[in-house]
Parts: sequence; structure tokens; C-alpha cells
Amino acid sequence: MTARQTEGSSQTGPGTEALAREVWLLMSDLVLDHERRRKVSEALGMSFNRARAIRYVARRPMSMGELAGALNVDPPNATVVVDELESLGFVKRRPHPTDRRAKIVEATRKGKTLAGRANEILATPPPALAQQSADDLLALRRTLSIITSTRDSAASS
Repeated sequence: MTARQTEGSSQTGPGTEALAREVWLLMSDLVLDHERRRKVSEALGMSFNRARAIRYVARRPMSMGELAGALNVDPPNATVVVDELESLGFVKRRPHPTDRRAKIVEATRKGKTLAGRANEILATPPPALAQQSADDLLALRRTLSIITSTRDSAASS
């Protein structure tokens, strides 16, 4: 079943799962676009994973364990990333306020500026998306918001 065949239909059924898988693969291809990651890496002069780390801690300070979890890496790997970013002046560590064994990582002003550059590149939509009608973009935003809120509430359960 193709997207055309179900366009405008509000029904769910046996073909809906296959259609959802097809749409998910298309979204994955778009979001995991290596060209965009390359642009971020080149603009920042570092690997995309290091750029991700700076972006996370620029949003809010995190413990080393939280950062490792966000990056989906082992804690020793997160330590190596933070060591490098700290030596470059992009992040700093400070003691955790309630856990003497833990450290909090936060972005410096220089790190926040770098995260802003990465976000600007990542927030630039592909030309084909920017050319969509406002109605189509609103429908897409509504759908993605539902998916995201469902995922976030399942993760916190």
C-alpha cells in the first residue's frame, strides 16, 4: 500500500503498519543525513559526536553519566570526549551539588557559541521541506509532536 492510496484516510488497519514503516524509513533517511553531519563537523572542526556533546550541555548542565547516556556511549568514552572539549575551552566541570563522586559538565560561553553554530546548520530545513504549504507543515508538526510526546511519556514511565 502506498502513501497515495491512504492519503486523506483516517482509518487504521493492516496496511497502516507497513505504511508507518515506510514513512519512518523516509524520516530516518532525512534526519540521519550524513551530509548535514559533515557540514556541522567541518564548520566546528570536530567530530559530530563531540558537537552533539557540546549541544547537550549547552542546553543544560549534565552529570557525566547523563551525558554518556545522552550520547549512547560508555562513561569512559564520555570522559575522553569531555577531557578534549574541556582542553579546548568549550566545556567545564564542576562538582555535583549533592553527589561528591560525580561531576557536572556545562558549556562555557565559547561552547554555547559553538553549539549555536551547530544548531543553525541543523535547523536549516532541506529546500523541499521549506517549499511545503503552511497546512502541510502544520500537519507534519502536529504528527511529529504526537509521536514525540508519546515517546517521551513512554520513556519516563
